[in-house]
Amino acid sequence: MSIRNRGGKWHYRFQFDGKEYAASTGLAATVSNERRARQIEAEALKELQEGRQPQPKIKVTRFIDAAEDFLKWAVGEYRPHPNSYRRISTSMTSAKEFFGNKPVSMIHEAEIEQYKTMRITQHEVRDITLRHDLHALSVFFHYAIIQRWTTRNPIANTAIPSDKDAIRMHILTPAEEAAYFVRAAKYPDLHDVGRLMILQGPRPEELTNLQKPDVDLERGELHIRRGKSEAARRTLHLTSEARSILARRLADEKNKTPWVFPSRKRRGQPVKRVNNAHDSVCADARKDGLSFDFVIYDFRHTWATRAAQRGIDLATLAAILGHSSIRIVQKYVHVQAEHQKAAMALYDQALQAEQKRQEQHSGRVN
Repeated sequence: MSIRNRGGKWHYRFQFDGKEYAASTGLAATVSNERRARQIEAEALKELQEGRQPQPKIKVTRFIDAAEDFLKWAVGEYRPHPNSYRRISTSMTSAKEFFGNKPVSMIHEAEIEQYKTMRITQHEVRDITLRHDLHALSVFFHYAIIQRWTTRNPIANTAIPSDKDAIRMHILTPAEEAAYFVRAAKYPDLHDVGRLMILQGPRPEELTNLQKPDVDLERGELHIRRGKSEAARRTLHLTSEARSILARRLADEKNKTPWVFPSRKRRGQPVKRVNNAHDSVCADARKDGLSFDFVIYDFRHTWATRAAQRGIDLATLAAILGHSSIRIVQKYVHVQAEHQKAAMALYDQALQAEQKRQEQHSGRVN
C-alpha cells in the first residue's frame, strides 16, 4: 500500500485479490494530511476485505451551481422534446430560488417537503404544477447521483400528486369562447392557433410547426408529420372554419417562408409560442372586469369534451387527439351536468317507448 502526490492531491494505489485499486483521497498533498490520507487508504482496503464496495467521495456542490449544469445537460437530452425541457427549466427556477447555496448532498426528504409547502402556500401553484416540479427534481437528482453530488434521490420517498389529482383543465363555455376570441383578434397568430385548437383538437406546437405542404385544402386534410409519437403523427379532416383559416394563411403573399405560422422576430423560423399573447389578452380582460381562467391547452380540452358529448367514441377521439391509449383520452373528457341530464332524459324516453310497445303487443295477444 502506498500514497502519492498527483495534481496536488493525495492518491492511493494498492493490490487486492489480484486487482489494482486506485483513487483520490480528496485531500491536499500536504504533510499534515498524509496521516489522514493513509487512513482513507486503509478504510478502502478494509471495505474490500469485508466484501463491501468502496463508496465514492461526494463532490460538495451548491444546488444553484448543480442546477445550471443540469439544465445545460437537459438541453441536449430533451432536444427531441422541447416542451419537456421548457417545463423542467421552469420548475428549476423555483427550486434554485428555494435551495440556493445548499449542498445537493444535504437535501433530504424534509427539505423537499418544505419546498412543496412553499410552492403551495406562497406561490399558490396547482397540483399539476407541483407534480411537474417534483418530477423535474427527480430527474435532477438522478443526474446528481451520476455526477456524485449526492448518493440518493429524496423524491423517491416524497408524495407526488397523482395524475387524477394533478389534472387541471377548464372547459370553455360558448360565452367565454366568444368573448375571448373577440379580444384575441388583436393577435393573429394566437387567434388562429386558438381557433384551430378548439375546432380540431391539435396540440399548440403541432400547429406552430406546420409547414405549407402539410395542408391539403383540396382534400380538406391537415397532416401532423412532426408529432412526438407514432400516434401523434396523423391526419386531421378539416372543418369548414378551419379550412378557411388555413386557406387565408396560405394565400398570404407576404409569407415567403415554408411555415404556416412564420415568426416575425426569428427570420425563416416558425412561431415558437403564443403564450405571451394569451397572457396579454387575459390581462386586458381583467382590466375590464372579465376573468379568463384558462390556459391555451384548454382549447384542446374543450374540443375533446365537446366532441365526446356529440357522440364521438373514445377510440376515434384518441386517434384524432394523437393518443395511443383510450385511458389517456379519458382525462380530457368531462361530462357536464346538463349533458348527463339530457342523456338520462333520452334513456327514459327509450324505456317508456319500449314499455309502451310491450303493452300494445300484450293487448293484441289477449
